[in-house]
Amino acid sequence: MKSPPIATKNDPESADTKVRPTRNPRSAGNNAGGSQITALAKLLGGRRFGLVAHAASVDELGAPVADRLRAECGDALAALFSPEHGYFGVAGAGEKVASLRHPVWNIPIHSLYGKTRRPAPAMLRGLEALVFDLRTLSIRCYTYVSTLRYLLEAAAAQRLPVIVLDQTNPLDAVADGPMLDSRFESFVGNFPGPLVYGLTTGEAAHRLAASLRLRLDLTIMAHGGGNRADTGHRWISPSPGIRNPHTARCYPVTVGFEALPAIDYGRQTLTPFELIGARDLDETEWAKRLAAHELPGIAFHPVIYENRGAVWRGVRIAVTQPSAYAPVRAAVTVLYELQRLLGIGRLWRSPGSRPAFFDRLYGTDTVRRALLAGQHPGAIANAWRNDLRRWRAAHPRLKDLA
Repeated sequence: MKSPPIATKNDPESADTKVRPTRNPRSAGNNAGGSQITALAKLLGGRRFGLVAHAASVDELGAPVADRLRAECGDALAALFSPEHGYFGVAGAGEKVASLRHPVWNIPIHSLYGKTRRPAPAMLRGLEALVFDLRTLSIRCYTYVSTLRYLLEAAAAQRLPVIVLDQTNPLDAVADGPMLDSRFESFVGNFPGPLVYGLTTGEAAHRLAASLRLRLDLTIMAHGGGNRADTGHRWISPSPGIRNPHTARCYPVTVGFEALPAIDYGRQTLTPFELIGARDLDETEWAKRLAAHELPGIAFHPVIYENRGAVWRGVRIAVTQPSAYAPVRAAVTVLYELQRLLGIGRLWRSPGSRPAFFDRLYGTDTVRRALLAGQHPGAIANAWRNDLRRWRAAHPRLKDLA
């Protein structure tokens, strides 16, 4: 079954969540002197608080938010919480991260990607507020939004106010893909929306609080230090594999190959998630087949490359018009043509293949089943068209992808 409908601002059942948004983060300037962190410190008002952060959590001048808050608030910053890849951002994908203590401040860094992925009551003991500042991507299987959900649920249970520092990202105006089927809910898919949901961090927090009907004091605060593709601020990778804004835009096209080891997606190269290859593919033929679909805003260039001690033949992705392309439809098209060229058995049943994990990444088994049945990518995408139309209607800022 599908997830329950999202509650809107006017839905009385969402009234238990008290949201205090600040101005739209897209209009927030990169104020010299770090005035936004100063404003956050004033909002905290001396309360003992915990901060969810990682290596990409910086202010509008590029200074680490944790360091800025420590300087502004002193010992009131009483605990840190880290997501997948850890507080210092060096752990690999799926690698468990242990809790530790900060090497200088001697405060706990509680791992939310180790023994537990939910903040335990003992971790929250003595805290009076929580601040969330992770640079994320607006795609359901990028696990930081799952960490956000679990944090909001834990805060509601403990009656702790939460401040979310709003962030833009390269996917926050794109909506595409199937809605979450609750039967496939997992840590790589528990946001109740389309696979690429197109919301900023603050908007996602608001939707989660409303849809889950949490009794929660939630503040959304504009923040100028995000990974914004439209400013001169340097990019800081939110995770080891997302090297730049283009990688972030390619990620929805190739993330499914984490479950299909017969296909390489360049993770160990300088352009992870931007390459797709197989060992004996005709790269020119495959590129021609993909071009024949005339997908908007994206191109596929034939390429031969080395990775993991082997030579791979395939394509390099180029997102040429971010406002126009539909990344999940592009992903389905890539899979469709790979299946035609390599066969069902090699794509889906090679040693190490994890079709069940593929379904969790996509939040449904309908995509895989439709591909196995030989359905055309256009027909597969049409299956989620009405859901996307309703999602965009609830979030008018999203671009209306045809």
